[in-house]
Amino acid sequence: MGIVYGITGGIASGKSTVSKFISDELGFIVIDADLAARKVVEPGMKANQKIAEAFGQHILLKDGSIDREKLGTLIFHDKEKRLILNSIVHPAVREYMIQQQEEAFSKGERVVFLDIPLLFESKLTQMVAKTMLIYTDEDVQLQRLIERNNLPESEARARINSQMPLADKKQLADEVVNNNGTIHETKQQVVEILNKWQVISK
Repeated sequence: MGIVYGITGGIASGKSTVSKFISDELGFIVIDADLAARKVVEPGMKANQKIAEAFGQHILLKDGSIDREKLGTLIFHDKEKRLILNSIVHPAVREYMIQQQEEAFSKGERVVFLDIPLLFESKLTQMVAKTMLIYTDEDVQLQRLIERNNLPESEARARINSQMPLADKKQLADEVVNNNGTIHETKQQVVEILNKWQVISK
């Protein structure tokens, strides 16, 4: 059995950039929780049927896929409905990711990375051997989010404040990549951590 490492961060902290570097440039398998969440609710999947049962058939589009806008509006202001949705989607995502990592190991992969934005919030640290947090200072995070999503500052702040602060995640992570600087500096730190974990040798 191989080893599983976790990558996490916050909105606009650069987590996807690091995941892309680990998969595209270093050649490791990275399983993305956000992609898994989209996959498990596709037509024909168990979670898709459970969502339709819980929220009504009107939540489905003609092709059987979930009407994300409609569902989003339903759960946005209703904590109870949000919890129901999470109780359907989260276990399905976990199951999908475990299946993907087992497939990778059966093909001879030695190391697999899980890219999970809510790794600490969802208490999923038991799924990984060690965690790597992609960190930025809040003002850098805010600026990048405003520029990336073309948002007014108030909206960008609201999105950041809806997540666990990166400063809190810092206390929980095994290793922290400081992504306030250049992409080159970030990649260098990632390589150093993976070297320390004996995933790669420089």
